[in-house]
Amino acid sequence: MTKLAAAEVAALDPYKFMATIGKRVIHPGGRVSTEALLARAHITAASQVLDVGCGVATTAIEIARRFGAQVTAVDIAPLWRTQPPAQARQVFLGQVCPGMFFDTIDDWVQIYSSAGLTNVATQTGPFEMMTPRGFLTDEGPAHSLAIMTRVAARPANIRKMAWLMPRMAKAVPYLGYVLVASQKPR
Repeated sequence: MTKLAAAEVAALDPYKFMATIGKRVIHPGGRVSTEALLARAHITAASQVLDVGCGVATTAIEIARRFGAQVTAVDIAPLWRTQPPAQARQVFLGQVCPGMFFDTIDDWVQIYSSAGLTNVATQTGPFEMMTPRGFLTDEGPAHSLAIMTRVAARPANIRKMAWLMPRMAKAVPYLGYVLVASQKPR
């Protein structure tokens, strides 16, 4: 693994930074949302799965690994859990994840339905990825400690985390995940 220069670490977007320090589960709902999706999907090795809104493809990878299914994963934008005040929105969209936009749950259902998919069902939950509970649940105690050790080992990582965490804290109450499950008509 190539060691990034301090300026390169500072320039990383938060998701790339999390991957750089070894975070394996990098999606808002964490493992809880993955298990909820898999419980709804009834996936087998013969399944062809389209994971829309895959982020860094954590769920798509788990589906392929666990079930041996063929998976296609795409991503363009997540969505807000509740509408944030202007300041929290600016911090998240302007500083933490610039360039992102968010759709409502009704927008996602409309997108899936207008694509001809049926039995469109949604589930939402809180953003857990960067909360202490979510971090430990997703990564486990040993891997969480390894990640924190990687952060503490480099001043550039400490500075990036010190920049990121207060901004995330302002946005987290308004963020969440949406799980959309549907079927292709036969």
